[in-house]
Amino acid sequence: MDYFHSHSKGIIAILSLLLIHLAYVATAAFNVTSIPFNRGFSPLFGDGNVVRSSDDKSVSLVLNQYTGSGFKSSDLYNHGFFSARIKLPSEYTAGIVVAFYTTNGDIFQKTHDELDFEFLGNIRGKRWRFQTNVYGNGSGGREERYYLWFDPSKEFHRYSILWTNKSIIFYIDEVPIREIQSDAMAGGFPSKPMSLYATIWDASNWATSGGKYKVDYKYAPFVAEFNNLALHGCAVDPIQEVLAATCSQKDDQLESSNYARVTPKQRRAMKKFRQSHMYYSYCYDTIRYSTPLPECVIDPVERRHFKDTGRSNFIERHHHRHSKRRSHVPSMRNYGDQDED
Repeated sequence: MDYFHSHSKGIIAILSLLLIHLAYVATAAFNVTSIPFNRGFSPLFGDGNVVRSSDDKSVSLVLNQYTGSGFKSSDLYNHGFFSARIKLPSEYTAGIVVAFYTTNGDIFQKTHDELDFEFLGNIRGKRWRFQTNVYGNGSGGREERYYLWFDPSKEFHRYSILWTNKSIIFYIDEVPIREIQSDAMAGGFPSKPMSLYATIWDASNWATSGGKYKVDYKYAPFVAEFNNLALHGCAVDPIQEVLAATCSQKDDQLESSNYARVTPKQRRAMKKFRQSHMYYSYCYDTIRYSTPLPECVIDPVERRHFKDTGRSNFIERHHHRHSKRRSHVPSMRNYGDQDED
């Protein structure tokens, strides 16, 4: 009897693991192939604070009282899909910035391109916030700021940047949160090869409440963890003159991938995210831009939700109410289901 009991328990355990695996496969958002750190990346600064796992499939970036840290891709890419699963530091994180971004600023200093995720730490009990930004040919100032709908220090989430000839899309997990079309930005659209970077650093002078709250090193070390690193694109020498010819096949692959096609359900998800969690938009900042930049589509109804400074009239009250009710926005599926009900 004991044999059959233990044998049955073993079968149940195996079946449970199989079901978990099948559930993971069924909910996988993108066809993403990850690479070991040493096949695509190298330390950028704070070498001793760039801590790689024994299997080289994950890396931690550490900020302490001596230095921050960072890594970068070994190559530059002419368009690409850049992605990682990231878990941010916990506890008191005021003044800290964790960035995941592409840029070529070290090569084209006056006409650089850049695509940013910047995660902004906060005092204990307050949520992490983050911003995205887009620079093209030296022209920037296209910041948007948002609240996250989950605690990014509790578990890993995938953050992705897609950059093609046609568009730029920022993703969190399977939810697209921002999209810019190349024809709308015209000459301001990023056009030169970029490297991928990840950093953690002390931004006490601006990151939390305009510099009111600083990094408190009694909570150090602050650790940001990265795994499932992905680089999909055409690796190039930025001085080449034949980028179009050498990268056309890779560009076609990018534009035909599932993460390059925003479905109607994903588009509803993006709209709901932006309505609920975006608390600053450069498109509505009339103090900074008396005439909106060309890619901005001004919705008269949405316009009433923003002050002249570009900050939302209601997001803090809305965010606080939803935090108390624990009614966050967990996934694209929930967005879509709400629309369909």
